[in-house]
Amino acid sequence: MPRALTPRAPRSKPRERIADLIIVGLVAAGIAGAVAAYATYRIWSQGYADEARPADAVVVLGAAQYDGTPSPVFRARIDQAVRLWKDGVAPWFVVTGGGAEGDRTTEAAAAREYAESQGVPAEAIIGEDSGRSTLESMLGLRDIFRERGIGSAVFVSDRGHMLRVLRMADDLGIEAYGSPAEDSPSDATLERRARATMHELGALGYYLFIGQRETLR
Repeated sequence: MPRALTPRAPRSKPRERIADLIIVGLVAAGIAGAVAAYATYRIWSQGYADEARPADAVVVLGAAQYDGTPSPVFRARIDQAVRLWKDGVAPWFVVTGGGAEGDRTTEAAAAREYAESQGVPAEAIIGEDSGRSTLESMLGLRDIFRERGIGSAVFVSDRGHMLRVLRMADDLGIEAYGSPAEDSPSDATLERRARATMHELGALGYYLFIGQRETLR
């Protein structure tokens, strides 16, 4: 005798499917929000930590320059690095940053000239002028540090930038400490800090999921 057919379970109703999608979306949004909140906390926790201590070099990360004149943000970074160097934190003063298309000079060259005008002797300055991004500059520093036997450095940048810089340095095997430019215009207002946070969240995520491969080669 033929077997009796098992009744098929009723399919989900359209409203139930929509509700399921909404729940999944809310859970995903909650997870993404929690990750962003934690990353924001880490960015600014590191940004407000001044870890300056004796090292082999003080490194100032590049920023915009205008035909050889450092932008206010860049000048704030260089001023902080100059103070550290004059305090005897390190014997080497390292400037970084290449040039954008059409530039007649580089960020590193602008920083070198400005640092010399503030009393840092030319023979103490090392330049990395090929990097057009933070990652490219850090990769260039790795090669320079290996050539010169530099193993440790105090890195200077804006508060919001410090976590990413130090993470890259750590991945590159550099003993790194941060000393943020406390008077940088990028941290002067809540609006600017919010913009810096949004930028860093994206840049940090890009580095961790894509750019980090370059440092681990």
